Amino acid sequence: MSAVFRFAGPKVLRAGLSILIVVTFTFVVLRASGDPALQILGPSARAPDLEAFRRHWGLDQPLYVQYVRYVLAALHCDFGNSMLAGKPALQLVFERAPLTLALMLPALALTMLIGIPVGAYAAMHRDTWVDRSVMMLTVFGFTVPSFVLGLLLILIFSVTLGLFPSGGADRPESFVLPVLTLALGGAAIIARFTRSAMIEVLSQLYIVAASAKGVTWRQVVRHHAFPNAIIPVLTLFGLMLGGQVAGAVLVESVFGWPGIGQLLVVSVANRDLAVVQVILLLVALTMTSANLLMDLLYGVFDPRLRGTNSGSQ
Repeated sequence: MSAVFRFAGPKVLRAGLSILIVVTFTFVVLRASGDPALQILGPSARAPDLEAFRRHWGLDQPLYVQYVRYVLAALHCDFGNSMLAGKPALQLVFERAPLTLALMLPALALTMLIGIPVGAYAAMHRDTWVDRSVMMLTVFGFTVPSFVLGLLLILIFSVTLGLFPSGGADRPESFVLPVLTLALGGAAIIARFTRSAMIEVLSQLYIVAASAKGVTWRQVVRHHAFPNAIIPVLTLFGLMLGGQVAGAVLVESVFGWPGIGQLLVVSVANRDLAVVQVILLLVALTMTSANLLMDLLYGVFDPRLRGTNSGSQ
């Protein structure tokens, strides 16, 4: 148990520190970016109304007092109320979460289903026209911004071909283009990373030894190369979990999808501090938790990492 704590303890502490840094940075930057009272009540509002608004929301207190109150309340799962809707910010985010998850989960699955096989296939046909074609497509996939890709898909499949709706979330077909937009960029990154990992593994001596023993190439790839190449891909997948939440901001704006991303855009524009803080905290929690899980899984699958970590403490 002591070895487990020595391995996992520092990682958990780093994850907690990362979340605290994000919370602090977000809190300070949001309050330095403008006065919510002026944004919500408008520049024509009277001075007494502005002062009453600031007093009601605690904005008249020194910044450090506001911060301490926010952290203490957050420890009790109280993240404040929306200045626009008057509802708890967490409730507003949870109301939009199902629609965002309805995009993210299929997109993540499609990302892996496309990226891993394509990258592995390119590695097994290294330096052929197949490999070069795959690499050209992946360069296009991860260099084109998601909002540009979304607009391109709308132009082709909605405007020109009329196959799918260009926005909204009222029909099953409405899911197709947003999910593709979220998935294709990530699939390109996964494909390139998988290809590099497979090429590195295929050059190892134990692969050569397995082939020399008469093991078929298919078995070598399936039972020796692929399981070892897929482990580093897990790290990248962990990073992409949080990236999907961030990418949903642009994709939902392009397709008029009423999820968390669209709520974030509206909240930032109106300086709805509590809602913005909850959403950014959700992104930070997703990314940090995913990376922590991947680090811990590394320790489970590779005991050498536990020994190295323990010896370095």
